Amino acid sequence: MNLLKQALLLSLSIATVKASVAQNKQYTMAEATNGLYTTLAQKGLSGTSWEPETNKLYHVVKDGDKRAWVSVRFPDMMVDTVLTLDDLNDKLGSATSLKRMPAMHWLSKGEVWTRVGQKLYKGIATDGGYMWSDWLTLPDGAANVTIDDHKNIAYTIKNNLYFISKEGKSVQVTQDEDENIVNGQSVHRNEFGISGGIFLSPQGNFLAYYSMDESMVNDYPIVNWASDPAKAKTIKYPMAGGTSHEVKLKVYNPSTGKNTTLKVEGPKDQYLTCVTWGPDERFVYIAVLNRDQDHMWLNQYEAATGNYVKTLFEETSDKYVEPQHELMFMPDNKNEFIWWSQRDGYMHLYKYNTDGTLIKQLTKGEWIVNSIDGVNEEEKELIITTTKESPIEAHTYTLDWRRGKMKRIDEEAGWHSVSVSDNGNYLLDVYSSGNTPKRTLVRSTDGRFQNVLMESEDPLAEYERPNVRDVELKTDDGTALYGKIIFPTDFDENKKYPVIVYLYNGPHVQLIRNTFPASRNLWYEYLAQHGYIVFTMDGRGSSNRGLAFEQATFGNLGSTEMEDQLKGVEFLKSLKYVDADRMGVHGWSFGGFMTTSLMMRHPGVFKVGVAGGPVIDWSMYEIMYTERYMNSPETNKDGYDANNLLNHVDRLKDKLLIIHGAQDNVVVWQHSMKLIRKSVELGKQIDYFVYPAHPHNVRGKDRVHLMQKITDYFDQYLK
Repeated sequence: MNLLKQALLLSLSIATVKASVAQNKQYTMAEATNGLYTTLAQKGLSGTSWEPETNKLYHVVKDGDKRAWVSVRFPDMMVDTVLTLDDLNDKLGSATSLKRMPAMHWLSKGEVWTRVGQKLYKGIATDGGYMWSDWLTLPDGAANVTIDDHKNIAYTIKNNLYFISKEGKSVQVTQDEDENIVNGQSVHRNEFGISGGIFLSPQGNFLAYYSMDESMVNDYPIVNWASDPAKAKTIKYPMAGGTSHEVKLKVYNPSTGKNTTLKVEGPKDQYLTCVTWGPDERFVYIAVLNRDQDHMWLNQYEAATGNYVKTLFEETSDKYVEPQHELMFMPDNKNEFIWWSQRDGYMHLYKYNTDGTLIKQLTKGEWIVNSIDGVNEEEKELIITTTKESPIEAHTYTLDWRRGKMKRIDEEAGWHSVSVSDNGNYLLDVYSSGNTPKRTLVRSTDGRFQNVLMESEDPLAEYERPNVRDVELKTDDGTALYGKIIFPTDFDENKKYPVIVYLYNGPHVQLIRNTFPASRNLWYEYLAQHGYIVFTMDGRGSSNRGLAFEQATFGNLGSTEMEDQLKGVEFLKSLKYVDADRMGVHGWSFGGFMTTSLMMRHPGVFKVGVAGGPVIDWSMYEIMYTERYMNSPETNKDGYDANNLLNHVDRLKDKLLIIHGAQDNVVVWQHSMKLIRKSVELGKQIDYFVYPAHPHNVRGKDRVHLMQKITDYFDQYLK
């Protein structure tokens, strides 16, 4: 279908849709900015968790200033008030009375722990509720606190790692005086699915941990402008093509007090991820990825000696391999595990044995597995969430790990997020769709039971809401692109309106999903209330569409993405009610890079652009991310040069506002400072605004100021 025909059909559909009950209330900027997470949040359960070895779901109930921790047993729906906040305050005897129920974490059936400040408390179920006792007090500065169900505790203070055994013995595991040696913390700048650096073994007998040497990485100053005089905090920032840090994996044995370094061969700047203990604690498995990120080895190491045992299998690519998930060992066979891979073009699950033999590809198709949410050992089933029904929806299935048979559990359109009971018999399903606010229900995984626990009222019912329409466009090669167009609340198809395009279009992000509200952003709706059309679309390079869709941008970040966004522009220009002379574009981070790219490399398309925290020169961005998508500056000079926006400043002719956080340690401030310097050299006018005390994103109350600043800029030049 050509763009003109799509535009005519869209106009017709808008003209025939009757408006819902008219509401006149408009958003304040504070509501448009933070309302979805505060005053206009959808109602749902808080503090939810399943008690191990039971069908009991726990959550926090609020009644005015009162708080209580309650359980619901399934399928008989027996409700029990387990603990009130007043009782908890009395039992803890805390000098500072708690105002809200702290997070509860299960150790085992009938045994939980919670943290208040630096103090840890244990609660044990009794006939009269829970009996609470002091567990221990963490030292000041304790971070990365990790507790297993054997009651072992590990944590870091500055760059060293500490361990408290289940018997209560405390020991300092590492004693590195050099602050460049960092232990027990995330490495590789949280890429490759890494979210921590402490790995307690399944039976609680050992502790594996990352040890990272950053001494060879360039220092980078982050200036604190709030102090007088200003002070610089030095961080380590490895830029593309530069020297990277070196990472080891070590194992600590509490019974001997010894640390063993796993003997991982290869270049020192390779990446170690997907760290997994074997069920019997004899072996540790590591996905070893070369710095070029095109060759991965899944290796097995002996925990006691650190010796390399074998490589189970390898994965290679002419672009990149991106391991992101730990191994999941099967509950019915400790020599078999699940491996996640995109080797067939989509993220799927593969069943292996520890000899490295592929037993079966469990899932297959032009869709991806989003998550493994639980296990039903009795039925030999995994509970998984996938995009099988639609790339913009997530649905939950049972997966028979013997035969690969899948059965959908949920029924409703939308995006489903689930947590599964310990035995895999029940799941808590929280979902919404474009016009359906959050619904919270419990389902049995066999499909025989369902109970709605909460249905959120529409928190936006009193507001003047815009019409939102889904859009599907095609690239030149026929690839589908999903987007949304949001219409002014007083829309008249015989008038012409200014348009603001919001974009990101970078890896691991998906803007277009079938969730509530359909717009997905109240700032878009604020703009619609003030006479704008808003358009947003996921182009190639973004998430949840498979490897070919994501890798279409490889080696040339920014170019293919712009082609797709310009398809969106072409579509918008085909609509008779779009004023093509009054188009603006806005994005942050990768979206800031995209905004600046469009303003400079395609001048005249957008009259106004606002770019936040933009990457300007990819050779100044972090190694792990950049070299995955661009290779190194040395091997891909043309790609880096073509997408270095400093090389395109001379083409800028329209209004551009750059915004940056002064303490940005992700896209460092130097990116936009170099851009401003270049614009001065070339006599180009760029507007500029800085947020002191903010890192990569401006959050909290100051975000209201940010969004007002952006809106005012569009109003000034598009209205």
